[in-house]
Amino acid sequence: MELNKQKIANISIKNSWIVALMLVCLSCNKEDVPAPDNPQGYNMLLMGHSYFKPYANRIRELAIDTGFINHNQTYVFSSGASGFPISLWNDTGAKNQRIKETLDAGNVDVFGMVADSRELNESFEGTRNWIAYALQNNPEVIIFLSISSPNQPDGWEQTAQQSGFATVQEAFAAHTYQDVHIALIDSLRAEFPSTNIFSIPTGKASIALWQLYKDNLLLDNIEYIGPFETSLFTDTNGHQGEITASTGALMWLKGIYKVDLTTNDYDTGFTTDLHKVAQDAMNSHDSDYNQ
Repeated sequence: MELNKQKIANISIKNSWIVALMLVCLSCNKEDVPAPDNPQGYNMLLMGHSYFKPYANRIRELAIDTGFINHNQTYVFSSGASGFPISLWNDTGAKNQRIKETLDAGNVDVFGMVADSRELNESFEGTRNWIAYALQNNPEVIIFLSISSPNQPDGWEQTAQQSGFATVQEAFAAHTYQDVHIALIDSLRAEFPSTNIFSIPTGKASIALWQLYKDNLLLDNIEYIGPFETSLFTDTNGHQGEITASTGALMWLKGIYKVDLTTNDYDTGFTTDLHKVAQDAMNSHDSDYNQ
């Protein structure tokens, strides 16, 4: 399928900030719903890189804690750019085989992957190919794309301003809208009009907590870079510490299961109200791209 050329032409060059910073990186009820008394839970297939991994590793625990006792998942990890949909589609080894075998079994409810927006045509083709393959044996499958934060947080402000944005938040919002929603998801929805395709702006977890850290508003003793358990980031590339991973996983809980985080009592282990951070991040997400 040829992408809409006007959409590609309309993508702002300002969004080069996110490309420069990235290391590796329909009809539905959109209201929050509580967990049912006897929840079924989803059978999920997840695939992605190290910026996707912390949330994939935590969503099962959160789902089961919330009451979705039958939640099950398969996660295929591949580091760096090899974790993008097109890379996993072109993979000739065990990772591609495991993903296809899981889809071939025909009981996948939710298929989540990384929102790859580096090269538009390549990104579209990789995601499109996986959706088309998934639909063969999972015709009701729900698709979500997790939008990663940029890497190298030390350069976020400078690069955003050099690209014409007043803040990092504005730059990420523009990237989300133009590079993921308009260029990628809208094109996928046009090709698969009966498939529920939505996004989770998981990168907002890193950005929101980074801002709270800068403003001295975190209620926990958190280092900027350091050990996973006590730091915002674990390295200069911006890999998530536990506080960030927990916040992003709560965003997944809301995005996938539509759980109202203001009433959710999962213990994150932090004093900072991560439920509120996650809820605010999801509330500011464009509702047209929620599940």
